Amino acid sequence: MSHASDTPASRGHCDEEYSLPCAEALLAGTLALMTGYVQACCDSHRDAMGRKITANLQMLADAEGFTPHFRTVVWSLQGRWAQQSAGQAADAANAALSAAEQRRALWIPAPETVQ
Repeated sequence: MSHASDTPASRGHCDEEYSLPCAEALLAGTLALMTGYVQACCDSHRDAMGRKITANLQMLADAEGFTPHFRTVVWSLQGRWAQQSAGQAADAANAALSAAEQRRALWIPAPETVQ
């Protein structure tokens, strides 16, 4: 017997709740983070999401229960995300260094002797 309260429309936000095995939940969460990464408006959020995506892909590559081919694909993706995260960190460090160098360029050098 079906109850009216059991219809999908009556469950409201329950449609967003899923019960997944750990590896599938990790994969779903990683895909959600990738979507958020693309849509992020703030670089600080994007950087944090990129690091989490890299870590999740590492866990997926090491997870049991996936075929070797799938794990190879995930391992390759993890390497690409790690390179991208490292490149962004280097760009941020270079930008900070450039800003420091620009401030330093405005300083007047001290004379070697004072009269």
